[in-house]
Amino acid sequence: MERIGFIGTGVMGKPMAENLLRAGYPLSIVDRGSPKAASLIALGAVQQKSSEELARVSDVIILMLPDTKTVEEVLFGPGGVTLGLKAGSIVIDMSTISPVEAVRFSGRLAAINCDMLDAPVSGGEKGAESGALGIMVGGAQRAFEACYRIFSTMGKTIIYTGPSGCGQKTKLVNQLVGATNLLGAVEGIRLARAAGLDLEATLKAISSGAAASWMLTNLGAKILQEDFVPGFSMRLQYKDVTLLKEFTAELGGDYPATSLVYALFQRAIEAGLAQQGNQGLINLWGNDGKQSGWS
Repeated sequence: MERIGFIGTGVMGKPMAENLLRAGYPLSIVDRGSPKAASLIALGAVQQKSSEELARVSDVIILMLPDTKTVEEVLFGPGGVTLGLKAGSIVIDMSTISPVEAVRFSGRLAAINCDMLDAPVSGGEKGAESGALGIMVGGAQRAFEACYRIFSTMGKTIIYTGPSGCGQKTKLVNQLVGATNLLGAVEGIRLARAAGLDLEATLKAISSGAAASWMLTNLGAKILQEDFVPGFSMRLQYKDVTLLKEFTAELGGDYPATSLVYALFQRAIEAGLAQQGNQGLINLWGNDGKQSGWS
């Protein structure tokens, strides 16, 4: 069984690593003394002193990191992964980063005879915990096939999308559709509230037909409960829609939904909502002049 090194045991990474451990994979982490790392060690993870040391004892290295810059530092910086890689190792980056940089990173690893898969995920914390993530994979198909069993431990829908960078491009399409659905859910709840409707009844009614979406069902319910704890924070969503805006600018053409969701998440960050979950987008409009809560 492949020895796995896992770097990035945060909100998403920790449950993903737990699922790998429960499936019996030997797993190493870089322990920074956090409670999350301690709980993984209790499940059998082995702590390593650096990313370089982790790479030396691993066949497959998985990254789940916040942004492009961090991925580059972990891979190529001082004490980084590439210093410990051996020929034939596979790096799986499950972060959401720039497609252009994903291709560049893959090329740098290919120069030392290592494959890199860009394999961003969808499904949030709940999907990570249940092992039901959607995983979109770009890179060499032989590496994808070699790692399929690893992916199936963390995800339910695992799609090979094409050469290097295609996983990240697919994730940006996902983020566009998801953010647009979120905006529809938020504005629909605001409209129902302004119209004096029973919000729970309205949510139940519209979640059963053509307006149904993951965002409406999962985050709509959280809005009604005034639960803005992040499963995925607006800070990270803003990072993703920024990547999306940059990507569509490179392609050219008119993408009005991209421009709209980017502008709204930028406003949310400026309004101090960065640490709230995506559902906190509704707080850009407060209670729309009403005195009571959302329910």
